Amino acid sequence: MKTACSLLALALLAAAAPAQAQPAPWSDTLPPALPWRGKSEQLVAKASDPWITPSERAGFASTPSYADTVAYVERLAAASPLFRIERFGRTPEGRDLIAVVASKDPAGALDPAKPLVLIQAGIHSGEIDGKDAGLMLLRDMAFRGKAGLLDRANLVFVPIFNADGHENTSPFSRPNQRGPQSQGWRTTGQNINLNRDYAKADSPEMQAMLGLIGKYDPDLYLDVHVTDGVDYVHDITFSFPGWHGRYARSPQGGAWLDKVYRPQLEAALRAAGHFPAPYLDPVDPRAPEKGIAVGPDSPRFSTGYGDARRLPTVLIETHSLKPYRQRVLGTYVLLEQTLKTAAAAGAELKAAKAADRALRPEKVVLSYKPNETTPVDSFEFLPVQRETYRSAASGRDEVRWLGKPGKPVRVPVFGADPDIVVERPAAYWVSATKPEIIDRLRRHGVQFETLSEPRTVSVEVTRLSGAVQNPRADKEGRWPVKVEGYAPEMRQMTYPADSVRVATDQPLGELASLMLEARSPDGFLAWGFFPEILQRTEYMEGYIVAPLAERMLAADPTLKAEFEAKLAADPAFAADANARLAWFYQRTPFFDRRFEIYPVGRELAR
Repeated sequence: MKTACSLLALALLAAAAPAQAQPAPWSDTLPPALPWRGKSEQLVAKASDPWITPSERAGFASTPSYADTVAYVERLAAASPLFRIERFGRTPEGRDLIAVVASKDPAGALDPAKPLVLIQAGIHSGEIDGKDAGLMLLRDMAFRGKAGLLDRANLVFVPIFNADGHENTSPFSRPNQRGPQSQGWRTTGQNINLNRDYAKADSPEMQAMLGLIGKYDPDLYLDVHVTDGVDYVHDITFSFPGWHGRYARSPQGGAWLDKVYRPQLEAALRAAGHFPAPYLDPVDPRAPEKGIAVGPDSPRFSTGYGDARRLPTVLIETHSLKPYRQRVLGTYVLLEQTLKTAAAAGAELKAAKAADRALRPEKVVLSYKPNETTPVDSFEFLPVQRETYRSAASGRDEVRWLGKPGKPVRVPVFGADPDIVVERPAAYWVSATKPEIIDRLRRHGVQFETLSEPRTVSVEVTRLSGAVQNPRADKEGRWPVKVEGYAPEMRQMTYPADSVRVATDQPLGELASLMLEARSPDGFLAWGFFPEILQRTEYMEGYIVAPLAERMLAADPTLKAEFEAKLAADPAFAADANARLAWFYQRTPFFDRRFEIYPVGRELAR
């Protein structure tokens, strides 16, 4: 009877279950991976190693949580005199920002003659290769014979920059990335992309990082990411201002990166079985052999910011479609070689940084525009074979990557040309009514004079036209501003006590220009730090302005001619009585003198 009941139950279960379980449609979405073997696989610790990292223990299928990561580095620091843990900030969700200071120097007395390398992982916390590679490298410094990396260099390693995003983890965070199983989120707990926050420095995390940079004054700064985008053979890509001598605001640092650092890095990666390349930004993602685009980054990004503040900075982008194991091992090789090169050529690196800090450019390039017509270089690209098919979903031909290497091809490299260029003024004047701006300047390390009493000065301000909130710009926690026109005008401006004068004759003078110039795409105006200037105060009744306008026309032939030309050229204006009266009101002394006036003054004489 018992057997009969069991058989009946099994039959009922079988009838209730579907004939065959169907996998979720998103369970296998990536192109096939290319097979890979490399010498760097020897870096992986044995399963019996008591210092095996969590990711190694998992066969690189997963990455440790924030808590497990902190526990691992704290255990390292407790066991090795090479390391100490510094908590340099706190996230909005209450997590400590952790840095590992690795040095043979006494605590609190790092040798200034040694180059200091700052490496951060997890600014986009789903792109976490740098964390697991860094943990392996720290372990090997302490226990596997690589302490010599610290003989002539010091290291500050931030394993998780975006700690809140790191814990917002899901298998669905990075749909274009192969592993680990669950990834953190790109943005912070406040939904801010930290790699758009360098110049405006809104987030507590970025403010903490600026403090860390200011404290240690690193000689080399690495920012480790993972790409999105097309498929190719290359697994480790990187870029920096000054690649092949181009687009460096800090040309000596760029030259060191290009002539000293890049060749050694590429050689080390190839020797370990990896395929290095410049960061690959194809002009046509559906046909990457048409060429790649290079150009300078703006100071919202780590590389653009580092270049502007005279800090040699390297962007690392491992290839998202490569297995996590391969990416982490390639990153390890890159980090280790970075320390070797910095140690061997540290004097030259420091000299390059010092030379760049002495620069005072006559002109400041605020933005560049892509030039995809005239190549500036070429590059041997290692493609992956592809085919196209007609997609019922998109209704167009889509690319299918086949997971097989294609034939190497020489592809053009397209650059960029200067777009908005301004003369560097002697100084900028920022009113005490803008404490948020003054705070940002201080956090960046920009030097300024603070007024002890009011001062009236002759400065150039900028009259804006058509200034509105920009609906298409990345918001990043703000309402950016779009401006149609900029017109300089000289004014006598009285700045109250506690206002600041920011001289441009300083190492961070160019960075100050990029933040304070009205036309700078990453300036405080563009990011929406001055919403008050878009609001007009007071108005003039029609029964007052109409007779006044008639007297103005009678008294000023030039004004009359300008008005008549406006009527003839703009029928909508001519038909709008209110617009006509507003035109006159704006030309009277009653009009709000601060409306659409960007109030940061430019002191022109140098």
